[in-house]
Parts: sequence; structure tokens; C-alpha cells
Amino acid sequence: QVQLVESGGGLVQPGGSLRLSCTSSGRIVRDYAMGWYRQAPGQQRELVATISITGNTNYVDSVKGRFTISRDNAKTTVYLQMNSLKPDDTAVYYCNGNRPYWPWGQGTQVTVSS
Repeated sequence: QVQLVESGGGLVQPGGSLRLSCTSSGRIVRDYAMGWYRQAPGQQRELVATISITGNTNYVDSVKGRFTISRDNAKTTVYLQMNSLKPDDTAVYYCNGNRPYWPWGQGTQVTVSS
């Protein structure tokens, strides 16, 4: 069974940065388009960034210019570099395919607050 493990979240002040990591069992990251999702309290989970097998990226408008998704196929890891963080970015962040093909991991909490 596919396992996805997210890490790197924490508490950060507005304007700060965090780098999230997602590792997977097997060859998931290497062989599939991947995405980062987030779910804020009381809201639906949303897809915020995707990266194709060839490295093409897409972002939801609210994070464009601030977040960068990348992948290291050798390490089977997907990253989300988050800069200029805002309180509205507060959420639990998850990785999965560019569609949610696999069971969700535990996510990593990101809290942006002064």
C-alpha cells in the first residue's frame, strides 16, 4: 500500500518561510505527477500546487509567486517551498498525486501567526 509522509510544518510569523517535504513508499514520486494540498479548519481540502513528471508546475492563484513545488526523483521526495507566508496559509498540508489517487498521509500543520 502506498504511504505518503509529510514533514516540515511549524509555527511561523507572517512573511516567514517554510519548506515542506513529502516522501513516499515505492516509486510514486518518481513515476507520477504529484501535488500539494491543504485543508484549513472548516474548509474543504484544496489543491495548491502540482508538478508533472517532466517538472512542469502549476499553482492556485493564491500562492503564485510565493510557493514553489519541486521534486527529487532520486530521493523520492516532493518539496513545497513556501515564502512570504500569510495567516491565510494556515492549514494542514498534504501531498498526493495531482489527483488524490492514494490514501492520505497524516499531513503537516502550518500555522502562520504573530
